[in-house]
Amino acid sequence: MTTTRHVVFVCSGNTCRSPLAAALLAALARGAGDETLHVRSAGTSAWDGAPASEGSYLVALERGMDLGTHRAQVLTAEIVRSADLVLTMTAAQAMRARELGGAERVHTLAAYAAGTELGPDVRDPFGGALENYRATLDELEPMIVATWARLRSQSG
Repeated sequence: MTTTRHVVFVCSGNTCRSPLAAALLAALARGAGDETLHVRSAGTSAWDGAPASEGSYLVALERGMDLGTHRAQVLTAEIVRSADLVLTMTAAQAMRARELGGAERVHTLAAYAAGTELGPDVRDPFGGALENYRATLDELEPMIVATWARLRSQSG
C-alpha cells in the first residue's frame, strides 16, 4: 500500500511564488502518474480567498498550468500539522512554519532542493513586471525538479 504524502509550499501572500511552486510539483507528479502526492500552498500573511496574482496566472498559463481556481489561504498550525513536508520561499517563512509546529518537516525550498541546511531566498515578483514573474518561475523550476527527484528517491 502506498502512502499519500502531503507537501505545502509557503510564501508571503500565497498569490505568486507558492502557487507556482505547487503547480510545478503537481504537474511533475501528474506527468509521472503519481497519485500519492498531495500538494497545496499557503501564505504567512495571505488574504484568504485572494486569487493568484495576474503575473503568476499568466506565466503559469505560458507553461501549460492553470492557476485560475487558486485561492490564497493563511498558513495555520492545522495546515502545518497536516503536511509531511513544508517548503518555504524564505528563511523567515520557515521560522514561522516551525513556530506553528513544523519542526524538522520545514525547510526552505532552495535548501531542500540542494540537500543542504541553508539556501537562498526565492525572490518575490509581487507587483513587478511580467518578466519578474517569468524569472521567478525560471528560478523555481530547477528547485522543484530537484525536490521531485528527492521525493521520489525517498518514496521507493
